Amino acid sequence: MRERPDGKRSANGKTYDPERLFLPPDDDLAPNRPGETLRARLDGSAAAGAAGRARLALARLLGRRPVEDAWRRALAAEQCVGAALEGLAGSGWDVVHSIVLPGDAIISHLLIGPGGVFGISARPGRRARVRAGESQVRTDRERRPCPYVRETRHDAARASLVLSRGCGFLVRVEPVLVFVGARSVEAAPELDDVRVLGEGEVPGLGALGGVLHPDRARRIHTVARNRRVWLWA
Repeated sequence: MRERPDGKRSANGKTYDPERLFLPPDDDLAPNRPGETLRARLDGSAAAGAAGRARLALARLLGRRPVEDAWRRALAAEQCVGAALEGLAGSGWDVVHSIVLPGDAIISHLLIGPGGVFGISARPGRRARVRAGESQVRTDRERRPCPYVRETRHDAARASLVLSRGCGFLVRVEPVLVFVGARSVEAAPELDDVRVLGEGEVPGLGALGGVLHPDRARRIHTVARNRRVWLWA
């Protein structure tokens, strides 16, 4: 069912959201680049200087996995998906990147437009065969399953609560899990509440429609880009 319009109208009949006009720059997430939080972490690690570089070299020499390597792979995945989402901007879609939730969880991308609201988690596929079950993901490169499905579902539910409270109407956020660079991506038949995609399928989200009126989509974007609303997620 298509949502009803929201927002105020100016003398020329165009709708606008007054909150967007008074959002302090430090609280505006709209300028965030894909992977903004991961970039900050990597910059902080690089600032550690020679001691940090020596630690990384030693870890690799000993066959360990420095967390910085995982951050770089995750950053590349978020940049890839973010670029695809930015390509939808001319079709009535908005995207907010790198939303930090309490507890250090991160919503890689929040896509808002005619087809609804999507909480998108981008993950590196590392040329693996990926199979997503009801709560976990298994690959042929890892011994243990990863809780990506459960995490993506949980973060989307948190986003729905935050946006519904901020907008004053129900906002459904659909969880989407995207694997970048995977050899194959498969979702179990029983997984019916989380979209599981390869990076090549991301632009297809832009073809969805008939869910949100443009005024409501603009209102949701205004709330979503406000850093402060996420402090109580």
